[in-house]
Amino acid sequence: MKNYDVIIIGAGAAGLMCAIEAGKRGRSVLVLDKAEKAGKKILISGGGRCNFTNMYTSPDDFLSHNPHFCKSALSRYTQWDFIALLESHGLGWTEKTLGQLFCDQKSGAVVELLLKECDSADVDIELNCDVQKICKDDHFQLNTSSNDYSSDSLVIASGGPSIPKMGATDFALHVAQQFSIKYFSFTPALVPFIFFQNQLDLFIKALSGISHFVELCVIDPKTNQQKKCFKEAILFTHRGMSGPAVLQTSSYWNDNDVVSVNLFPDDDVLGWLQEQQQAHPQAELKTVLNYKLPKRLATTFCEFVLADALRNKVMQQFNHQELDELVKQLTDWQLKPSGTEGLRTAEVSLGGIDTDELSSKTFETKSVAGLYFIGEGVDVTGHLGGFNFQWAWASGWCAGQFV
Repeated sequence: MKNYDVIIIGAGAAGLMCAIEAGKRGRSVLVLDKAEKAGKKILISGGGRCNFTNMYTSPDDFLSHNPHFCKSALSRYTQWDFIALLESHGLGWTEKTLGQLFCDQKSGAVVELLLKECDSADVDIELNCDVQKICKDDHFQLNTSSNDYSSDSLVIASGGPSIPKMGATDFALHVAQQFSIKYFSFTPALVPFIFFQNQLDLFIKALSGISHFVELCVIDPKTNQQKKCFKEAILFTHRGMSGPAVLQTSSYWNDNDVVSVNLFPDDDVLGWLQEQQQAHPQAELKTVLNYKLPKRLATTFCEFVLADALRNKVMQQFNHQELDELVKQLTDWQLKPSGTEGLRTAEVSLGGIDTDELSSKTFETKSVAGLYFIGEGVDVTGHLGGFNFQWAWASGWCAGQFV
């Protein structure tokens, strides 16, 4: 049996960061992963360009049953710290929409950076290694498909079950069950919406491939209150809706919630429609809407969403009451998804280890000495745009100071 000070299960963003920091402290470290490559989710992130953090990271960009838990880690290892690490390896970055930072040399360079840091810190990495059993007495003992190991500290950095085709599982929750640690079941987040067949056939399939900048809100139908809103693009698909605004709102959506689409998020719609009445009194509504909306969206909206009394008029025929109704339809177009595409396509998962079980400083469990959970396996989930990577870097860095 091989002995280490620290064994980390999971060679992803959080696990590798933790290994680097522990190794720098002179700890003997082994990283285990069942995949054939380290950092597989890093490699596919951002379309292969790796949206590695966000310039405007703050605790408000994360969901958790305890919204305060993430504050400590995010303040101790910031986006600027990872940017400095990237630049120390000669890598460049570009800021895209809403503070999203992408690596100029693409995602493979980020993984290579982490592996170089691991090598410098004398970290051992064992890939194609399946952990079959974990026991604990004075030390942790692991039986794996390649060897048996023991350690003083055990870090679970195995992520969540999103994108199972990448080999993702709910391994972290099985470990939690074994050691009687409370957790929240994983559910999909940052995931496209799907719709009932009648809605698909009526108008959504006709819009497939169309993207448009909107404000998208999740509405609780019982109270008619907005739960969360995002201003970003939506993309209609043959199954429903995707795009950044949809992925963001999906993390707040529950069964039976509706979504409200504002097709004119930054406009005075009533004032604009009144201007069009004066400028183009004989123009059909769908023609006028095409000045602001993609043509197929304008046509489909008029034909299948608007009431009969509104859809076939020319602009001069609309009275004040009808214009008000039209504004409501255009700025509060309510749709009811039948669900989401699930963990199969979710970028991350909600849920994980109950943060009440963990130290926010060290990420060690309060009930099992030497056992740590970091990364996506913890009940902290970021918005779209590099925030989940920043949580991985921060939680891994913090745990690495103590394991």
